Amino acid sequence: MDPRMCRKICSSESLPDAENEEFQVSSIIAPQESEDNFLLEGSPERHSVTWLDDDQIDDLDLNLDQTNLFFHRVDSADVIYRSKKKKCKMVGKYVMGDVLGEGSYGKVKEMLDSETLCRRAVKILKKRKLRRIPNGEQNVQREIQLLRILRHKNVIELVDVMYNDEKQKMYLVMEFCVGVLQDMLESSPGKKFPQRQAHDYFTQLLDGLEYLHGQGVVHKDIKPGNLLLTLDQTLKITDFGVAEALDMFSPEDTCYTGQGSPAFQPPEIANGAEQFSGVKVDIWSSGVTLYNMTTGRYPFEGDNVYRLLEAIGRGEPAPPPSSVGNLLGTLLMHMLKRNPDERPTVQEIRRHDWVRARPALQAGEAAVRARSRRSDELHSSTVIPYLVERHYASAHHYFTEHDLRHELGSGGSRTMSTAELSDAESTQCKRRWHSSCGRLPSCRLT
Repeated sequence: MDPRMCRKICSSESLPDAENEEFQVSSIIAPQESEDNFLLEGSPERHSVTWLDDDQIDDLDLNLDQTNLFFHRVDSADVIYRSKKKKCKMVGKYVMGDVLGEGSYGKVKEMLDSETLCRRAVKILKKRKLRRIPNGEQNVQREIQLLRILRHKNVIELVDVMYNDEKQKMYLVMEFCVGVLQDMLESSPGKKFPQRQAHDYFTQLLDGLEYLHGQGVVHKDIKPGNLLLTLDQTLKITDFGVAEALDMFSPEDTCYTGQGSPAFQPPEIANGAEQFSGVKVDIWSSGVTLYNMTTGRYPFEGDNVYRLLEAIGRGEPAPPPSSVGNLLGTLLMHMLKRNPDERPTVQEIRRHDWVRARPALQAGEAAVRARSRRSDELHSSTVIPYLVERHYASAHHYFTEHDLRHELGSGGSRTMSTAELSDAESTQCKRRWHSSCGRLPSCRLT
């Protein structure tokens, strides 16, 4: 809505909802409108229309210069917003923060353990939504069962599981991570990492896969979207919804169902094989992940899912560009062999020259920083403003759209989007709790 040409909005009417909106319309200074403005004097009925001829129109005394029947120009300094009060919500012993991301199964929010003060992430699952997803409830149960027994530095740790019978919600409390490789790739130049950075992530992925395969677990959905980073740049394998636990005493790793992402599926699954090697599926998807991280592309392309799977099932992967070098090129093509028996094992990949020697950072290259969709560069906790508002409640904060434009440095008369307004208000909110932090005993200078 352009603040200079807006209609009257009552104080209870809010702007269009957006994720984590932190503002609402308090009042907009505009002339009052009434239905009498739209009725001509002498009209027979309140909602009837009377047609006038030219002479009658000329006799009307309408001061259009002073009165605009439909729009009134309002300066941006007159559009006033009121920040919403942050309500502190607790689930069990955890204090809820803002949304970090959202997937097909539910939202992921930041949490703070009120006893240990450790930052956590919680995956919120609604039972009603799980029932609409094919095998949704079974996948969640499988993920919980696997994460309870898995303990490795490169595998996400399940800290706690809670269930709310009244709201039919399940809370999976996990380690806190600050970034997803997929988001980092999309925001990086060329949608790829420098080889040195990709090498660091790939070697950690190999460590996690070696542990999983040693425990008889195959992931079956390795991709950048399922690889997270912690504050200390430790890679975490997550999302075990389609993972499968094999018989620990069986010499084979045969699987019968494949439910991973199409772009990362091997030819045997694309061709509809009834059974296949689970370990070699992870090797293939890891090869596609490394291909994507170092080239910004995929070895197979398709206009839709059917053409993509057809290309994977019948064609050969696109050779990586020469810019990646011979060592990395040979490793990628070895991992993307059509015949599963010809693909290397994790131990064989470790012995490859590209894996053994850490590539140097080339001139002009810079490592891509880990950053989630909602966090800042310092990865500040989103829980603290809720705690400050709860214990040091302040009066409602009012601000104008003019102030927000000045804050963002946009200037001019460009209409701000809802997302821009939300981000600007979030920035002002952080400044408010930073300034009030001195009142907290733990933050006082001595």
